[in-house]
Amino acid sequence: MAIYNTLPVYKTSYSFLLKIFQFTKNFDREFKYTLGESLKNETIAMISNIYRANSSLSKGRLLGLARENLEVVRLYLRLLKDLKQINLDRFIFLNEEIESVSKQLCAWQKVSI
Repeated sequence: MAIYNTLPVYKTSYSFLLKIFQFTKNFDREFKYTLGESLKNETIAMISNIYRANSSLSKGRLLGLARENLEVVRLYLRLLKDLKQINLDRFIFLNEEIESVSKQLCAWQKVSI
């Protein structure tokens, strides 16, 4: 087992990605292949940056990129809520997950500087 799999932020991010894949299945066709794909790709990029940061000596830049990815994900979710592709309860649930990842990334970045 790779060491990054044991990172709490990786576990939380991966769980979030699985939820995103489940939720995007129900999007209208117009949004499934545009915003849905972008949301999945941005979340995958975030997890990739978390992995790279864990294996890098200089983690700060990569953690910053992961945090940027997360903010873009937050923007996409807000847009999807406004376009009525996710309801308010799901939006709140996903934002709680985002907040958890965000706090973990901030804490990790602080100790890595």
